[in-house]
Amino acid sequence: MNPTARRNARHYALQAMYQWQVTGTPAQQIEAQFIANQITKKTDLDYFKELIHSIPLDQKELDLNITPFLRRPLTEIDPIELAILRLATYELTNRLDIPYRVVINEALELTKKFGSVEGFKFVNGVLDQIAKKLRATEINADKSKK
Repeated sequence: MNPTARRNARHYALQAMYQWQVTGTPAQQIEAQFIANQITKKTDLDYFKELIHSIPLDQKELDLNITPFLRRPLTEIDPIELAILRLATYELTNRLDIPYRVVINEALELTKKFGSVEGFKFVNGVLDQIAKKLRATEINADKSKK
């Protein structure tokens, strides 16, 4: 696994998820557009495909993991930040091979790049709580190492 290629896959997946949320375009169409026009050779294409096809399928479950930690309805969350929360929650739920710290860090980097000015603080707070719920064993193991 190449960290840069994985980071690029998240970058493009975020853009694809934003497009899906805003337009409702099917994932297969979005995938074809991105592969034809945007994705570079330095991208983990398999991971990009996994994210853009799995997140829409798991959206209801992902949202159920997110909403307990929000102070407002999902419909009031910035669409970019919502896409980032869904992407990171998917990784926290389904990709146990990726350390929770990496998931959160990558989400924060995406938020700083694409989200609102202070959006990373919101995303960090929500993901920290989601990680404590979904990755408690991993977090406790980290704490016991210190």
